[in-house]
Amino acid sequence: MPDPDSRLTELRPRSEDSRSAVPPIPPRQTLVEEMVVVLSLSLLASAVFAIIDLLSGPLSGVAVAVYGNVPLASQLASILFGLAPVALVFHLARRSGEGLTPVGLGAATLGQDAGWGVLLGLGVATLGIGIYLASVALHVNRFVVPVPPLGHWWTIPVLVVGALQAALLEEVIVVGYLIHRLEQIGWSGLAAVGASAVLRGSYHLYQGWGGFTGNFVLGVVFGLFFLRWRRTWPLVAAHFTVDVLAGVGYIVFRGDCIFHACIR
Repeated sequence: MPDPDSRLTELRPRSEDSRSAVPPIPPRQTLVEEMVVVLSLSLLASAVFAIIDLLSGPLSGVAVAVYGNVPLASQLASILFGLAPVALVFHLARRSGEGLTPVGLGAATLGQDAGWGVLLGLGVATLGIGIYLASVALHVNRFVVPVPPLGHWWTIPVLVVGALQAALLEEVIVVGYLIHRLEQIGWSGLAAVGASAVLRGSYHLYQGWGGFTGNFVLGVVFGLFFLRWRRTWPLVAAHFTVDVLAGVGYIVFRGDCIFHACIR
């Protein structure tokens, strides 16, 4: 027969000491960083764009623009809030205690990474323009306009800043973060690279099949690079180089026809 006293002991509430300890509150800087990231991914962006919309003209009366550079403000706001997921990866990596090195973002060889990335970008740009022009000529791809609105003093600066935002967003999320996390949940390195490449190609399908194919191949190359060296910064530099070259090339050659593909 079970001892009645033992049963009563089981039913008694556990003492304060035996309960699991409440996690300590993170430092103030960590909480501020968390709030900025969460709001940037949600309603802060909506608030900023609403303010820009409000300032774009008077509420009634004569339709005279109050805020003359609405396109510039919108471009910059889109770029800024487009970096929020990157900030989230940085935040999570530091908060978990892993640090930035496992996702390839350690700063020990940043200068060297940038140099190798530019060289890699030049090679990728050469291959990419060939795939793009061939795809357009074969009518399996749309014309792509890789620049902000033309004819403004800020066209080139916004092109450069936008290229940096796209490079950080894609390479930090789709390569460094995603491949590392997939490996942590048990995927092989090659399977993680394949998933990363398919994702990269998929969100470029708005361009057509050429956009998918070129970016899938790029995803495989960048993913294998990450597996070999575990560095993300060279990929950011390469992507940045490709996007800037594509934008400048469009501005310079948009009236020409190359390989029967007219860049309009």
